[in-house]
Amino acid sequence: MSEAERASRRERSGPEERASDPRHKAKFEVYGEEMIEKEVKQSGNSGRVYLPPEWVGKNVKIIRID
Repeated sequence: MSEAERASRRERSGPEERASDPRHKAKFEVYGEEMIEKEVKQSGNSGRVYLPPEWVGKNVKIIRID
């Protein structure tokens, strides 16, 4: 398969298809102070995660796991 064919195939596959394929999973190593695992709730046309008030003004990293 040529590089052009591989690129074309990647463009045709949607983000949902790529995310469900275990070959496209990424491993993250993150250093931090605390970790909380929560479910994202619906909020209008977006999603929302509530965090502790002590975290206001702090930097966070969000990683989608499923």
